[in-house]
Amino acid sequence: MYGTIWAVSTAYELNGRTNQKRRTRDALVTAARSIVAKGRTPTVEEVAETASISRTTAYRYFPSQRALLAAAHPETAVESLLPDDAPEDVAARLDIVVAAYTQTILENESQQRTMLRLSLEANPEERSQLPLRQGRVIKWLEEALAPLQPQLPRSEVHRLAIAIRSATGVEAFSWLTDVAGLSREDAAALMRWSAQAMLDAAIADRSGTRRKRPRGRRGGAPSP
Repeated sequence: MYGTIWAVSTAYELNGRTNQKRRTRDALVTAARSIVAKGRTPTVEEVAETASISRTTAYRYFPSQRALLAAAHPETAVESLLPDDAPEDVAARLDIVVAAYTQTILENESQQRTMLRLSLEANPEERSQLPLRQGRVIKWLEEALAPLQPQLPRSEVHRLAIAIRSATGVEAFSWLTDVAGLSREDAAALMRWSAQAMLDAAIADRSGTRRKRPRGRRGGAPSP
């Protein structure tokens, strides 16, 4: 299915004693996720020690830190959430990306919430090192919105991507479930709806078919 984030197995895992190798791999991935949930980027050595597996064996599964992190959280290694035959329609492209992104939140909610908490407590340097808070989503959204150019200048596409990200990330998800009381599935569905609503608003604003909103004074209420 398009928009799905997949993890990749190594050749070593696919030959002989596959069930045992799968259990070993799962143990390493679980250890990596537990370290990520604490706000650290795991090394292969650290994961091997946590999983009580030799370093030599761990490196057979994950020859690099990047491969390890990609297995624990495949979204960290994904350049695009669009399929090779992505549609030209910008609304369809956006929904594919937002649906895949919200699915990663549902599947990794505890780690995502931990990253959010840590990012709020961290200084800028510490925040830049959190493995699940690297700004990847903005690039995915900008790719989805690319057909809007030249109808919208690049700066406005970037601005729209930021706006959509603000309404579709773990921050919004946490508020929708914890404060608004939505189920996890309803929260994800509402975030997809919000993304489309923002897209429609941006297009309408550009074409002049939408009523202009009042502009407020700096730091004050909207002008009458």
